[in-house]
Amino acid sequence: MIILKLYTVNKERTIIMKLNFNDYSEADLIRIIREWSGLTQKGFGELINKSERAIQDYEKGLYNYNIAVLKELCKKLNITVIFEKKK
Repeated sequence: MIILKLYTVNKERTIIMKLNFNDYSEADLIRIIREWSGLTQKGFGELINKSERAIQDYEKGLYNYNIAVLKELCKKLNITVIFEKKK
């Protein structure tokens, strides 16, 4: 089992979201990250040079994004992703 932990730090506090990676589709994960960041699909797409339509398609599961897109999102949103393998 892989646990995905999302951490972001702002001036006031550290926000932590912990997800079991195996419980979500790729579409769900990108939507959760977008909603968690408080961005619209358009704003989210602009952040990573993708169209609003591309984000919609990712969230509908019509197209899969690659790890480079996830890494770019995390870098720009100041999110740290930690993968843990449960024993």
